[in-house]
Order: sequence, then structure tokens, then C-alpha cells
Amino acid sequence: GYFEPLLKGSRTAQGPYNAPLYAVPGDLITVKLDDIYPELKGKRLRGRLQGDTLVPYFDRAEWERTAPKREKPIVWVNDKLDAFLLQVQGSGRVSLPDGSVIRLSYADQNGHPYKSIGKVLVDRGELTAAQATIPGIRNWAKANPGKLDALLNANPSVVFFRENAVLNPEDGPVGALGVPLTGELSLAVDRSIVPYGSLLWMDSTHPVTGQALHQGALAQDTGGAIRGRVRADYFWGTGAQAGQAAGVTRQPLKLWLLWPKGASLPSGGSDSAN
Repeated sequence: GYFEPLLKGSRTAQGPYNAPLYAVPGDLITVKLDDIYPELKGKRLRGRLQGDTLVPYFDRAEWERTAPKREKPIVWVNDKLDAFLLQVQGSGRVSLPDGSVIRLSYADQNGHPYKSIGKVLVDRGELTAAQATIPGIRNWAKANPGKLDALLNANPSVVFFRENAVLNPEDGPVGALGVPLTGELSLAVDRSIVPYGSLLWMDSTHPVTGQALHQGALAQDTGGAIRGRVRADYFWGTGAQAGQAAGVTRQPLKLWLLWPKGASLPSGGSDSAN
């Protein structure tokens, strides 16, 4: 599950506002591989020029060291873990000291694969699989503040944002399909298997109430950790209540792709997926 966080922040680094969120850096080069190789539809190569050679872009640890000297953040927020989780969610809202709220939308990524910090903590034996939820990670961070930077850097992926002044306050964040997401309706899927805009049927359970969750859903988004046929992230909406549900969503899932009878299945599908 995922959601649109609402964080507290400032346009300037002051007081508790010391965790920066950045726009796309000017030296990040993105190559659309399907412009050259159509079979690589949707694939991107990201890097930077070093002399006349394209090299991988900075990973998270390198970016944390170099960014303050080279880039001006869009905004500073008051919690480093929240800033990290905002990158994982891909979009969010930030409330400024004057009461105004800005919207941040996903703009690009540094080209490195996403790695779950919850899984890192489980692999290290510091949390059990059941504890590796957002609340569990928050509790670990409070108990181990000196280890937080190293944990975050275990995920080499960095997400860059753009300030979105177009969205209406009642609209959800824009997903990868390019339309605002709808809480408890939109899904992030593996785009190589499930086409954007597809109608799906999902059977699962509510992570907070335990009640059955049987409903239609729309494939409107994707993410670096969404891989496989029966793998989806459920968009819960905006704010604390949505975040509570998203933070503990680890539910078994049955998922059906609803497809016109007689039509060819999408390229990632097979007869067994019907």
C-alpha cells in the first residue's frame, strides 16, 4: 500500500527543517531506450557525463554528500525519514509555516534500483518480517538515530520532484498514467505485464479492520518495487489515516485482469493469466 503524505516544511533551511527534497538535477541525462530499440518499451537509462563518457548517476550515499554543494532544494522538511518515505511514495504535500500547502509530484529518478529498507532490517536481524512496516521502521529509527543515515543509504535510489501548481486540492497525486490517483481505487502495477488504464478485480483484506476487500480497481501507476503478475500497491489516499493503512499493508492478494473476450492478451500476459 502507498499514500500521499502531508509533511511540514519550509522554503528555507531553518530550525527543524533540515531534510531537503530536490528537483531534477541539471546534469541528469535520461535516455529512452525504446527510441532506439522498440522491444525495450518503457525502459530508461539514466546517468551523467564524465568527460565524454556516460556513467551511472550518483547513488543515494554519493548524492547526499554532493547535493548540498551543487543543488538548491525545492523545500526542506522536518524529518529525514519522512523525506525518504516521501520519495518511496513518489508524491506528497508539504505544509509551509505561512499555512500554504505545496504539492510535489514525481519528476525523475537517479537510475539506481529501489531496495526496501524494511527488508534490509529484516536481513540484518534487527526487525522481524512482521515488524518491518512503516510504524516498525519509525520505532527502530527513534531507537537508533545514529544508524539512520546508513540504513537510508542502503537504498541507492533517489527520487526527484517537481512542484505541481496545477492540481486542485481535492485531486490526488498524478500517477504514472498521467492522471490524478483516486484513494481506494487506483493501483500501481508492473507495467510490463498490466497495461496502464486496465480494469482489474482484486480480492484481499483490509490491513486495519481485517474485513474482506473485494472490488474493482484501475491500473494507473507503477513503482520500482512492483514486479510480477499478482503484485500491486493499493493507493489509500492522502494524509495520516491513509498513511496508517498504507504503512501496514502486507496483504495476500488475488488479482484478475479484465480483458475483452477474444482480444489478444497484453504482451506480458499468457493464457494462464485469464
